[in-house]
Amino acid sequence: MQKKSYAKVNIFLKITGKRDNYHLLASRFVRVHSLFDLISFIKEENKDFTLKGTFACETKKNTIYKAYILLQDKFPHLEKEFKKITVKVEKNIPEFAGLGGGSSNAATFLLMCNEYFKLDLSKDDLCDLAQKIGADVPFFVYEYDSANVSGIGEIVEKFDEKKLDIETFTPKVKCETPAIFKIFSEKFFHLTSKEDSDRLFKMKSLDILKELNIKEANDLYSPAAYLYKELENNKKDFCHFSGSGSTFFKVNNG
Repeated sequence: MQKKSYAKVNIFLKITGKRDNYHLLASRFVRVHSLFDLISFIKEENKDFTLKGTFACETKKNTIYKAYILLQDKFPHLEKEFKKITVKVEKNIPEFAGLGGGSSNAATFLLMCNEYFKLDLSKDDLCDLAQKIGADVPFFVYEYDSANVSGIGEIVEKFDEKKLDIETFTPKVKCETPAIFKIFSEKFFHLTSKEDSDRLFKMKSLDILKELNIKEANDLYSPAAYLYKELENNKKDFCHFSGSGSTFFKVNNG
């Protein structure tokens, strides 16, 4: 079994408040069809859960492993079943790049497990698990091409618009999301009103990109550029910024 694990970009990303230690956001997530990892289930006998791929973290910190643990807790018989397969990931999505690669991998893994092991979980059931892994994971579970995302990422509403041809450029800058949020709070803090968020939620992605410049569209660009000054010199003709970076993007069918 093999499935594509797509990247995403944020057409806009606005901070709307805080809940506990988490920032609340309003954002438009759009799937990047030209950039994806490949996840495969390969029939092999193993002593334990086996995950193969080139990752920037140890296995137990990997989002797929976290998803495996959650599934095993819910369905104890899966521990035995997972010893019969190897999970292999061919990585193409850059890490620490604002493209949601790890979140996408976890969501795709959950979707594959649901089908492969006939777990009969609904998308909402899967999202209950996804929220425990990471803020962006629910978007990828729903498999929408375009969606309005709010809360800490757990509220995902499909947005109907034409499929966008998105091209990405990721400079060799490792953006640390916690550090960027810290600088946002210290030096760039402002909140977007519900009225402004709702207006953006109703607009088509192309119209948003035409109306807002890079700083206006993404509240995290200014703190990211403040921390990583080389970002300014690397954006070339890619005039939009995804997540907390470091990826820039442009739309070719606009």
